[in-house]
Amino acid sequence: MKSLGETLRDARIEKNISLRALAGQMEITPSYLSDIENDRRVPAEDVLRTLASNLEIEFEDLMALAGRFGEKAERYMKSQPTAVKLFRRISEANLGEEQLREMINEVKKRNEQKGE
Repeated sequence: MKSLGETLRDARIEKNISLRALAGQMEITPSYLSDIENDRRVPAEDVLRTLASNLEIEFEDLMALAGRFGEKAERYMKSQPTAVKLFRRISEANLGEEQLREMINEVKKRNEQKGE
């Protein structure tokens, strides 16, 4: 599996955008973007959102690669301690990618049933 930096660099190159051009579009320094692409820095949520938009990558995927939950998820976990317990159990079970995707699909189905 690719790192956050590798994913971003590959997407940028695939879109034929120079590092300097993307940094300019985002109003960040090229050195900061280079640090992100070389996995020396993990950007804030708003920078990840902008990168996702500019490179047409799923924001959730970038958040996961960055190891970030996001403000909304953190608020939810603080208000629902059972969610933290569930996450810890999933972690302890060391579930694989396929099992995790099945759980995500189950949550999506439940949301669709609720009309969300």
